[in-house]
Formats: sequence, structure tokens, C-alpha cells
Amino acid sequence: MAFAFVRTLTGAAAALAFGLIASSAAIAGEKVSIRLKWVAQAQFAGIYVAKAKGFYADAGLDATINPGGPNINVETLVASGADTFGIASGTEGMLYAREKGLPLVCVGMSQQMTPFAFVTYDNSGIKSVKDFKGKKVAVWFTGVQYTLYSVLAHEGLSQKDAQIVAQPFSMQPFIDKQYDVATVTLYNELNTLKEQGINNIKLFMPDDSGVTTQQDALVTSEKMIKEKPAQVQAFVSATLKGWKYAFEHKAEAVDIVMAAGSGLDRKHQELMLDEIQRIMTAKLGSAEGLGAIDMKAIGDVQDSLLKFEALKKPVDLKAAFDASFWAKVPAADKKL
Repeated sequence: MAFAFVRTLTGAAAALAFGLIASSAAIAGEKVSIRLKWVAQAQFAGIYVAKAKGFYADAGLDATINPGGPNINVETLVASGADTFGIASGTEGMLYAREKGLPLVCVGMSQQMTPFAFVTYDNSGIKSVKDFKGKKVAVWFTGVQYTLYSVLAHEGLSQKDAQIVAQPFSMQPFIDKQYDVATVTLYNELNTLKEQGINNIKLFMPDDSGVTTQQDALVTSEKMIKEKPAQVQAFVSATLKGWKYAFEHKAEAVDIVMAAGSGLDRKHQELMLDEIQRIMTAKLGSAEGLGAIDMKAIGDVQDSLLKFEALKKPVDLKAAFDASFWAKVPAADKKL
């Protein structure tokens, strides 16, 4: 009897120990990676805040944030499983990725209005997008080129009508007038030009050409959605919570971004975060909450790309864009 008691006690102790180990593992969270489309800056403040404030950990994710760069394709890395999640390009980038057969799914859209613009000098002779014909137009080949293709298509121009070149991540070549038209984001490069006193410029907004696209898509793979939907939900929920906190505690959010990056100018990051908030809370971002997916706008973009033959075949939008995870995020965590 005594032997049996000891054996039973030992078994109970083992079970307790196993339970503690399992609990610790659960607390530690599952390792996931989040690939950004560019280096650390306030454009991704919500991601860094969610990591720093423990929102990912609280949701059961041991998250590693991987920076992007000029030679990094977020869509390919996430679709292949090299990265678990990503902040990719946007509407056009998703459509082209799906057209190429990548099993990529958008589960949220950060920026609710087109954040890009095309800039030229006042004395360039370029008065409209139609005047891009025959001109050297610089754009980043990180997904932004698709927005340019859409704008050209809406203005009746093909990609071959302009001399499209890769733009470095510096405005110096444009300042030196090495090309006629450059690309800027409203929250970064445009501020850079203004900070340098360059105001003799003209902006061409995609929206003025009928191109309104959501950008900075929250993406994952079809495999993740099928096999680990709880982790996908955790990522979406914690990310939106991070963005809300960032907008409600801007000074702290900039502190976190400054610590994550290198060589960053604080004033520039503050201006960037202000503009990011304006873009993310526009349209559905205010009405329905941060990260909302505008399926009507996405459908309109696809229709126009098909019409102007900038997209070869239609994409299954229901397969490419899944708003079910966003819908489950409490309103308190996604509405300001």
C-alpha cells in the first residue's frame, strides 16, 4: 500500500510538473515574426508599441520584428512562410501578388487613403499626369510602382509611355534634378523636402486621378489562416491595440520608435506619426475603426486595373482579403 501511495504521489507530482511546464510554455507564447516593408520609423509605430507594451506577449505571441529594405519583398517572404506576418504594400500589391499565385491574405489595412504622391518642380513643364509621357519617372519598387501603374492607366497612359526608373530611398537625386518626377509619401519624403526649404514643387495625388487605395496591409499566409487561426487573431488584435495606444500616447510611442531605430530625427518622427494618424483614421478608419478593409474600394481598384489592362485577370477578392479577424477585435481596441 505504501508503495502504491508513493507511486501515486509521484505520478501526481509528475503531472503537476508537466502542467507547470506546459503553462510556462503557453505564457512564453508561440514564436512568430513580423516583416516590415521598411526600416524602423513611425510608419510602424503601432507594431513596435505592441511589442514594447507586451500586447503581443499578452496575446500569446513571442514576436520578432524584422525590418524591411529596398531588396526585401514582404509579400514573397510571408506567402512562403519565411515570415509569419507582414506589413506589406497595399491594394495593388495584394492584387498583383494573388495574380502571380502567391497564397497571401490581407487581414487588415492600416492606411485608409492613398499615402503616396508624385512630385515635380514648378518649372518642369509638367502640368498633369498626362505630361508624364516621355518623362523620367522615379518610383520605389516595393509595391508603390503598382500605384503608379494605376494612375497612368487612369490617365490613359501605358507603363511604356513613361521612362520608369527605380528611385533610391533618398530625395537627393530629385533635388539634383536627375529625373523629372519622383515619388513621395505624405508622411516622410514630402516632409523631408519641406524641411530643406524646397517648396517650388507640384504634387500629383493618385486620388485626383481616381485612384484611391488602402496601403500597409496586414498580411499572413493561407496556411496560417487554415492551421493557426488563433495566432492570426492574436496578431490582428494586438497590432490594432498597439496602434490605438500609439495615437493616444504619442510621446511614448515616438520614444519606442527612436529606441528601435538608429539615426532617427525625433521631430521628423513626430511629424510622421501625426500624418500616419490622419491617414489611418480617414474614411473607414474613423467610421469603423483602425485597420478596416474597404472591399468596395478594393473592388473599384481591381475593376480599373482590368479595364486598363494593368492587371491581366481578376483576382478572387474573398480569398485575398479576409476581414473576419478584424471584425472580432473589440471596438474598444480599434476605435479612437
